[in-house]
Order: sequence, then structure tokens, then C-alpha cells
Amino acid sequence: MEANPRASRTVPFVAKATGVPLAKVAARVMVGATLAELRVEGLLCAAATGGHVAVKEAVLPFNRFPEADTLLGPEMRATGEVMGISSTFGLAFAKSQAGAGDRLPVSGTVFLSLSDRDKAGGLRAARQFVDLGFSVVATSGTARYFTENGVVVADVVPLLGHPGRSAVERIANGEIDLVVNTPRGRGPRADGAYIRTAANVHNVPCLTTVAAALAAANGIADVAVHGSSVRSLQEYHGR
Repeated sequence: MEANPRASRTVPFVAKATGVPLAKVAARVMVGATLAELRVEGLLCAAATGGHVAVKEAVLPFNRFPEADTLLGPEMRATGEVMGISSTFGLAFAKSQAGAGDRLPVSGTVFLSLSDRDKAGGLRAARQFVDLGFSVVATSGTARYFTENGVVVADVVPLLGHPGRSAVERIANGEIDLVVNTPRGRGPRADGAYIRTAANVHNVPCLTTVAAALAAANGIADVAVHGSSVRSLQEYHGR
């Protein structure tokens, strides 16, 4: 069957090694074809082997807007995407963060400020950070929850306007290497907004979900054990 020349110009992505537009493959899958059937027909090449994991990350232009709150919302638009590939999810996640401009630290201090609904999941991440040799500091409510559940908190960080050095001040002084802040809501007067903005201004990686904190802990652990290396897509796909 002759290929549509117009389609080949307007659909630049093609199924690997076959020259078939991916839109055609997607349409066949949507109407019930399996990937195995498409491979038999020659529309797709053989599946890749080797057991790798790929993580896609959005690239957001916060470096151009240093005073912006990095809390994600439906109105935000990415300026691009990157992908990290490796043998484990942790390594792939770490690579994706580095590609997006937020390289994860390998040591130092992690600051955590968690909403009540996220404290249980954040506890798992905090335990992993401590096991990796990080110092954990936290706001009073988060620190109390961690301490009651056996996680050592190096210091309790006061809220803005209270006596002592706030998280914003510590970030500005280079005392914090990773921020985990899961806000309850949005608002210019909330402490979390100032903390996230300070992290953005001073280029400190800032995570706003427990899932991202757990992935970061796994990534740091995997990098410590396996290191991080570069391989081409052709190597991963055996081509």
C-alpha cells in the first residue's frame, strides 16, 4: 500500500525502524489491534528487551520567573519535556530531574513541611533520607509527627514571624539542600508560598508531593549504589 506523502510530512514521528506514522499505529490500537498483531503485520518492530525504565518530566520556566510560586496548577504550561532512562525507577527519576534542571543532592539537609494528609507518606520519605545520611529538619507539626514515629529530627524550623531562623532564611543561607513542601492550599500569605519561592530563587530543588519525595529518595539511593551513566537509545533498544 502506498504511503500518503502528505501524512509523511505532517506526522514526523514514525514507528521505530518501520517508517509507519505513529498516528496510524495509534488508530489501529484504538480500534482493537494488539501490539503483537501490529508486529506480525510489520507495522512495529520487535519489542525492546533489557528491562529499562523511562521517566518523563516536564520542564517549567521557573528560572525565568524567580519570584513565582512553584506549586503546580492547571493553568501552568511546560516549555518542554525531558526523559530519564535507566535500569531502575530511582535512577531514571534522578536523571529526569537533572535533565529538567533540578539535580538531586547526594548529601546535606532536607527540610520537610507536610500537610496533615501527607504526614504518613512523608514519614516513609523522611526515614529513607535519614538512612541515606541526610539531616532532616521540619516545621513543628511535621517534626512532632516524625519524632513520635521514631525519625530523628535535627532541628525544628519555626514559621515565619516566630522567633528563630525560618526556612526562608536557611534556604537563603545555603543550609538546606532539598525542600519537601506539600501545601494544604494556595495563597500568597501562606508560609509554603514563601518557602517554595525562596527555593526557586536560590536554586534548591523543591518537591510538592509525597510521591515525588519518595521517588527522590529512591533516586538518591540508587545513584549512591549504581552511579549514573549515559547510554544511547540505540543501546537500550538493541539497535
